[in-house]
Amino acid sequence: MNYRHGYHAGNFADLLKHTALCELLRLLTAKDKKLLVLDTHAGAGGYDLAGSQARRTGEAEAGIVRLMAEPRAGMPGAVARYLAAVQAYDRKFGPAGGVLQRYPGSPRLVRAALRPGDRFIACERHPEEALKLKREFAGDRAVEVRQADGYHAVKELLPPAERRALVLIDPPFEANDEFEVLTRAVRHGLRRFATGCYAVWYPVKDEAPVATFIDSLAGVKYLNMELDLGPSTPEGKLAICGLVVINPPWKFEEAMREALPWIAAHLGDGVSANFSTSPANAPAQA
Repeated sequence: MNYRHGYHAGNFADLLKHTALCELLRLLTAKDKKLLVLDTHAGAGGYDLAGSQARRTGEAEAGIVRLMAEPRAGMPGAVARYLAAVQAYDRKFGPAGGVLQRYPGSPRLVRAALRPGDRFIACERHPEEALKLKREFAGDRAVEVRQADGYHAVKELLPPAERRALVLIDPPFEANDEFEVLTRAVRHGLRRFATGCYAVWYPVKDEAPVATFIDSLAGVKYLNMELDLGPSTPEGKLAICGLVVINPPWKFEEAMREALPWIAAHLGDGVSANFSTSPANAPAQA
């Protein structure tokens, strides 16, 4: 309950999950059918990169700030669209100036992609973060903010009336049993709504629980992506994280196989992007 994403906004983990999120939203909203988006661990909505939390870690400088400085020529489409979304939020809600000041969390990226008739429910359990999230979207009827356990929302809201849903599960991973709770929530979601699209972020601090979680997806179509900062990462800092997308839409894998290696190549020496897919769809490693 002590996690604050403001310390980590715009870091390498955000580059992975938010590039993927923007691409998922683009592809899922391309169909002329209504969509529910559920963000189970939404955070505060938007983040001040000039604030004390972001400055304390400097993680944004090595992540989003570095990518924003790259020339757009030759940049993969998914990366360019993600950076455009970040820049649009910064220009709308941040102070004027050429330096990136504000970073959009997942709720802001979702909100920018919503169409009339789509539903968006953002859950945040932490009282202070939930209050910030409510203030971020005060007066916006397109966003329903709940101070609630997002895992419970998976049970409550699925299957959706729209029959189409994107469920983003991005826990803080501070509890010792987070992987077990996460696995149960994903299983429950799939039992209730097997055709939904689920995007699940995880850190790699210990390979054993990650492997157990991936093994639990047997029989499910998924794309698993990991971004690895390499052996030069300071001790105690997160070096590897992943995102599993269950039931990815058509063209998503193609876009991410272009985008992630490009991001890795522009983050510095030793950074790599790795992919794995459900056994029925492709070899385990590519």
